[in-house]
Amino acid sequence: MSFFFNDGRRARTLLVAIGLTLALAGAGSAAAQTLRVGLAEDPDVLDPTLARSFVGRIVFASLCDKLFDIDEKLAIVPQLATSYQWSADSKTLTLKLRPGVTFHDGEKFDAAAVKFNIERHKNLAGSNRRGELLPVTSVEAVDELTAKLVLSAPFAPLLSVLADRAGMMVSPKAAAANPTGFGSKPVCSGPFKFAERVAQDRIVVERFANYWNKSAIHFDKVVYQPIVDSTVRLANLRAGQLDFIERVASSDIAALKAENRFAVARITELGYQGITINTGKSDLAQKNPLGRDARVREALELAIDRDGIVEVAFDGEGEVGNQWVSPSNQFYAKNNPIPKRNIARAKALLKEAGVPNPSFTLMTPTTADGQKVAQVVQAMAKEAGFDIKIASTEFATSLNLADKGQFDAYLLNWSGRADPDGNLFSFYGCKQPLNYPGFCKPAVDELLTKSRSTLDVGQRMKLFEQIAAEIVKERPILYLYHRHWLWAYNKKLTGVRTVPDGLVRLQGLKM
Repeated sequence: MSFFFNDGRRARTLLVAIGLTLALAGAGSAAAQTLRVGLAEDPDVLDPTLARSFVGRIVFASLCDKLFDIDEKLAIVPQLATSYQWSADSKTLTLKLRPGVTFHDGEKFDAAAVKFNIERHKNLAGSNRRGELLPVTSVEAVDELTAKLVLSAPFAPLLSVLADRAGMMVSPKAAAANPTGFGSKPVCSGPFKFAERVAQDRIVVERFANYWNKSAIHFDKVVYQPIVDSTVRLANLRAGQLDFIERVASSDIAALKAENRFAVARITELGYQGITINTGKSDLAQKNPLGRDARVREALELAIDRDGIVEVAFDGEGEVGNQWVSPSNQFYAKNNPIPKRNIARAKALLKEAGVPNPSFTLMTPTTADGQKVAQVVQAMAKEAGFDIKIASTEFATSLNLADKGQFDAYLLNWSGRADPDGNLFSFYGCKQPLNYPGFCKPAVDELLTKSRSTLDVGQRMKLFEQIAAEIVKERPILYLYHRHWLWAYNKKLTGVRTVPDGLVRLQGLKM
């Protein structure tokens, strides 16, 4: 196309205007190809075998496909495995695998890769998947697209376990080449491949051109930005610097609903929020009355008003609870109801224990929600005689301190699993990787094993009731409430799915 002008100045002005218009159009197009997600924390290591954080699972949803996934109703659905079959004795699980899948480094996904990954989850030093896969004794590559998992006993939660990090498949070649530093440059088979990470600032992933389900992916890049302050996260959304934010402050929901630019989503989480107490993780447990005396822990529970926490800290956006699953869950143990606040009884218990004014430090993540809950608990417990000091700690650091037993009490969030075993076994099983309280009771271990070994829902329910009865005697974790996952995002973003695990699935998302 040619343009002819008699006035050179007019020509230059029009050409500049055209150039500016094209530049702006190009910028708009580029912006539409990048999804910017605001996270409430910076994830820990990006290795599915070692990882522990909830925000890490949000990032993994872009990087690492799993053998299975779950849907909005918690049903198991195919991902890298297309089908499964249990043996007659429920001790062998045979998986048929999706053909034509490659890892980000070009290596082929097959049964040998499944065998490598399951064995890595079970055997790698520091693995947090070991307890989840404990009953799996061996893995066989029957043929290129058939893998067989052999179990020591029937294991009811296995499919849900394989729908989370234990089912994530990483490139055997990349993992073998860098066994200790794999998490700094993960190589998986998900819709996006790792590009860069700047600690406390951003994680960038780029579209994987050979993804098996690439027609469902509509962004070229996703940028995850950890912004601890919920007010700052929301300000970035409103300013157009972010397209999607997770864990919106409950106090901001009403205002967001009144704005036409944003959509809001609410999901009741599968997990729980509670106070994990060091009862045997380290020597500190015996140096503090909260750790060494169950009566003091019961007094702390009786000093807390759960309804008050949810109302004051979250504007009612949550469900109170006293167990690893919410009262609306089919596996909630009704023989252990939520106790009412009772300051008089709390004081009496402290007097019996000989510590009318116990003092301890409550380690809390630096998130706004964590700070609010800690302060409310601090004020409530003071009425019973407790002196609680709050130690605000960066999340990944707090997990490391919990691992070492360097805490009195820890305000810990657990994002939850589709099967209640995922909220139980690793936290209460003797020497299990997430057993931050250091709790170990053979009777509970036996009940946990039985609850995993039966596929009958009625039998499992009876066993969970027995576990609840044993746990309440010691109270290594004081469960408080179950959050509502609160999301806010640009209304132009479509295809958002509200699955109860709170993870943002990128398949189908488009602007």
